[in-house]
Amino acid sequence: MRLDKFLKNSRIIKRRTVAKEACDMGRVSVNGKVAKAGAELSVGDVIEVTFGNGSLTVRVLDLKDSSRKEDAASMYEVMN
Repeated sequence: MRLDKFLKNSRIIKRRTVAKEACDMGRVSVNGKVAKAGAELSVGDVIEVTFGNGSLTVRVLDLKDSSRKEDAASMYEVMN
């Protein structure tokens, strides 16, 4: 699954275009390397997203093409 699509489906970032822009600005890294929006994810990858004054580190637990709001949090595990 593409990185920007995962960020949107897991509701870490609300819109896919915003997720793509964050990747283009170098604010998202996968397994310690800055990643582009089209980077392919797999279960077990570690994603770090840098927001304005903080960051969020998560581990991918599940890849779903679509998810309900209640199920979105089960797609990742927060590691902070």
